Amino acid sequence: MSSKRATLIDDVLAKSRELSTETVMFHTAIAEKRGLSAVESKICDYLARLGPLTPKDLAEFSGLAPASVTALTGRLESKGLIKRKPHPDDRRKVLIEFDMTAVAAAAPLWDHIVAATTRACERYSEEQLETVIDFIGQAIAITHESTAMITDPEGAAQSR
Repeated sequence: MSSKRATLIDDVLAKSRELSTETVMFHTAIAEKRGLSAVESKICDYLARLGPLTPKDLAEFSGLAPASVTALTGRLESKGLIKRKPHPDDRRKVLIEFDMTAVAAAAPLWDHIVAATTRACERYSEEQLETVIDFIGQAIAITHESTAMITDPEGAAQSR
């Protein structure tokens, strides 16, 4: 590997770490403004992006223990952010659904970062943006897998 390539890879790792820290701080600030913990905020994000999920699915996506998901969904329900509804295919199951009106209430908190990121994207060609999207997608998968390895080492080993 060339020394320039090694330096670039080191820079990617350093910038990824820096972005991760800034992202955690940003999301923590958003959560605090909304009266949520960072984990509660991220669970709302899962539900907003993925749609209604069973508690089991939510535990698997988040890496949280089932008991933690139960307590967390109770708190979110009491705050009016989620609803529990019967599963359409299995009466024994329940689905947890995010109240999408909460997204509209939080939208102004995101205005600056969305606009600034959109402006930053204008600097790049379509091909470069496709590369960025590919890299971010891989980083998401790696991060999700790494979280699973920490929270459920046996399950992560089975899925490989």
